[in-house]
Amino acid sequence: MGVPVAIGWLLSSLLISLLMVRGAITYAQGRGLLDQPGRRRSHQLPTPRGGGIGIVAASLVCLPGILCSQPAAWPWLVIGAVLAALLLVALAGWWDDHRSLPVWPRLGAQLVAVGIFSLALPCTGASCSWLPLPLLLLGGAWSINLHNFMDGIDGLLAQQAIFVGIGLAALAWAVAQPALALAAASLSAAAAGFGYYNRPPARIFLGDVGSGSVGLLIFIFSAMLWRRNPALLWPALILSSAFVADASLTLLNRIRLGRRWHAAHREHLYQWLARRSGSHAQADAAYLAWNILIAAPFAWLAWSHPHLALAVTMGTYMAATGVWLMLKHRCLRRRPHKAPHVTA
Repeated sequence: MGVPVAIGWLLSSLLISLLMVRGAITYAQGRGLLDQPGRRRSHQLPTPRGGGIGIVAASLVCLPGILCSQPAAWPWLVIGAVLAALLLVALAGWWDDHRSLPVWPRLGAQLVAVGIFSLALPCTGASCSWLPLPLLLLGGAWSINLHNFMDGIDGLLAQQAIFVGIGLAALAWAVAQPALALAAASLSAAAAGFGYYNRPPARIFLGDVGSGSVGLLIFIFSAMLWRRNPALLWPALILSSAFVADASLTLLNRIRLGRRWHAAHREHLYQWLARRSGSHAQADAAYLAWNILIAAPFAWLAWSHPHLALAVTMGTYMAATGVWLMLKHRCLRRRPHKAPHVTA
């Protein structure tokens, strides 16, 4: 993979995202697509939504060229499936950003999108088996929704997409998959373009068009890594441990308490941290600290010692559960801080 070509693709992804997000701000303001403050929201000012269209546009433009032209290229069947899945999830999210889309049609669109990709993925090697299809469907749908759940304060999901994209790119490069490495890195570049406008205080939110698409792409790149080398599933899961743990534990707790799991709420740990600290940036910093100090080194450990990978992954998620319980307990014990005067 030539360095100038790789830089060109990354700059293209960044610039497309920047330009599209800037246009999305004007579009959302003109159409009245504004998230209003409320009891179940973490922002204090009306803020445009739908900025994730920048990440979607950058991916739709750049991914086909990257995946087919770089060394270790992917077959057009898979590339087409990636684009079709991304387009379907993005369209469902875009619809939901404009007028509320009921849960079941939205989930149906997500399952169809994940199914399109999952049916194409197995036929990329010497063997062709759809035995993992149910797990792929479950994993893809959960990735889309958990990233939607975790998109509630300024900068957090953009930050996570940059980190996970870089991590997946490093894993792909380590196993001689330059095309996949550059594709994952392009997600980071596109997320950085959106993040410029989403850093606290945010000028625009991702919207469902962006959060679902980011979740889908992270799932897709992780599944493609797994297809090339099954041992890479474990470090890929570790890279996403902060989001998976918070979303999963919060969901299980709401189910345990008999609450509507799909209803809007402010019970995720990141939302508690933002309220108690009075700063979205401080909550972002807590998740960044986990990613740098825990997720990154343990993902490297799982990659470099495959025989320990499962144990390391389980240990990471046990630690994440412990940290989640400890911080949630501390937040519940402390008196509420004055609400932050920033957007979510």
